[in-house]
Amino acid sequence: MSRLAPGDPLRSYYGESVERMSTAERETAMEKLGLDQPIYVQYGKWIANAAQGDFGISFKYKQDVSQVIGNTYFNTILLGGSAYLLTFLLALGLGIFCALKEDSLADRLICKIGTVTNCIPSFWVALILILVFSVLLKWLPSSGAYPIGSPNDLLGRVRHLILPLAVLILSHLWYYAYMIRNKLLEETKQDYVLLCRTKGLSRRTILWKHCVRNIMPSFISLMAISIPHILGGTYIVEKVFSYPGLGTLCFESAKYHDYNMLLVLTLLTGVVVILANLLAQFLNDHIDPRMRQTKRGFLR
Repeated sequence: MSRLAPGDPLRSYYGESVERMSTAERETAMEKLGLDQPIYVQYGKWIANAAQGDFGISFKYKQDVSQVIGNTYFNTILLGGSAYLLTFLLALGLGIFCALKEDSLADRLICKIGTVTNCIPSFWVALILILVFSVLLKWLPSSGAYPIGSPNDLLGRVRHLILPLAVLILSHLWYYAYMIRNKLLEETKQDYVLLCRTKGLSRRTILWKHCVRNIMPSFISLMAISIPHILGGTYIVEKVFSYPGLGTLCFESAKYHDYNMLLVLTLLTGVVVILANLLAQFLNDHIDPRMRQTKRGFLR
């Protein structure tokens, strides 16, 4: 798809001087970057080199792709990882609260507000927060991952994370909290819950000691499956806040036809998603003994 998009990959590498190139110079430049052969030949060569750890050079940065990614991946891990953990911790707490207060005023109010906020595009929320907290109040920075020239400034990093984190959490929180709430309410209709009620246990005790524990395998699976969702949101937020991470690199590689960079980022994202799903399956097998019994029965 990136090959079909309008634009010239030579411009990314040579800049404005590409317009002054003769036909012969242009052909030489294409050959130098490996763009003179059919796409399937280029891809075959890239796969062969990638298997040996050579991912090619970035047309835009004129450096090895691995070196460019190595300078930015930590920022994405910091932002995306923090958003991921906080989103699910808050979603679990909010889902449990709404399940405890089912059909109460607080539950209905949270459901309505959450539904509305979940429909607001994340880039629009980002622009509003930038307008309020960066332009009008001047409390927080609107771009970057740390103060200029101070990558080791911990407080500066925290201040630069606040707005992107807020956008990511607000964009995903209610979606997962509502799923957890509904899963818990389904669990409260099981036979063992009725038995616990006949023994005199309160709704709060049953929910905390039994229902929450029983939905943990589903919760872990949800966390694993959601990685592409939150990762995609992180990429968008990075672009809006000019945050130097993999998301910004991904947009730039598509914009500037930096094919080597785009291939590596796509491959890297796919590997992370697959590993997360394998990890979820592994954890589910160890948390929920029913899954092991089901597998044994299937094998028999």
